[in-house]
Amino acid sequence: MKNLYVGNLPHSTTEAELRSLFEAHGSVDKASIVTDRDTGRSRGFGFVEMTDASEADKAIAALNGTELGGRALTINEAKPKSDRPRSGGGQKFGGRGGGGGGGGGRGRDDYRGHPRQPREPRW
Repeated sequence: MKNLYVGNLPHSTTEAELRSLFEAHGSVDKASIVTDRDTGRSRGFGFVEMTDASEADKAIAALNGTELGGRALTINEAKPKSDRPRSGGGQKFGGRGGGGGGGGGRGRDDYRGHPRQPREPRW
């Protein structure tokens, strides 16, 4: 069993198209396209699990750099989640889980729904 990363996919690619692209080079156990959590739109990459490792190597050799929908595909062996470096971490901007500081939640000029009060002259 070998898991392959397929990058630079056209956003219109379906999982069935991805599966059929790789089935020409061997048996495919699973094909999935990663989608955005909020919009449901393709993020432009996916994963293909192939049963036979030698068939997977042949598929990488045959398909890496080929065009699909006008985009050159990037195909290589997917790294396990534990081997990848963690991005983010939240400590860069304020250390509260990412996103930064910010204070109380009210601006300086918040008069709680009342119109702004006139200022007194400075002189």
